[in-house]
Amino acid sequence: MTPQRITLITLGVADLGLSRAFYARLGWQEHSESSEAVAFFQMHGAALGLFPVAELAKDQGRAGAALGTGAITMAQNFATDADVDAAFAAAIAAGATAIKSPEKVFWGGYSGYWADLDGHVWEVAMNPFWSLSDDGSLTLP
Repeated sequence: MTPQRITLITLGVADLGLSRAFYARLGWQEHSESSEAVAFFQMHGAALGLFPVAELAKDQGRAGAALGTGAITMAQNFATDADVDAAFAAAIAAGATAIKSPEKVFWGGYSGYWADLDGHVWEVAMNPFWSLSDDGSLTLP
């Protein structure tokens, strides 16, 4: 077993139908394993799930708990500043909320932040110290 890995990220959402439509507007393709109760999207080596937040709390054994958002950031890295700008613009056009427009940042890269319909925060970034494979996947140097 390889312990240092993530295979599935599940986001609790208020309205599964609206969230499905939002991620579709971003160009994400739902996987055939999706159902009326949950949506799955295949990523490079992992999957993203969308699950009603009340059902997620119940599944965790915390029925009725108020699950929060925004305490983590999911990131998409790109090869160029222009790619970051395009991804940010596409998210805003799809209905995301702009948190920070892309800009040069203190660590030498270029990044911005947006939130999905439920406040889950995504970073779009270009890191000049990391190279990406042709399919966009990242292996740290």
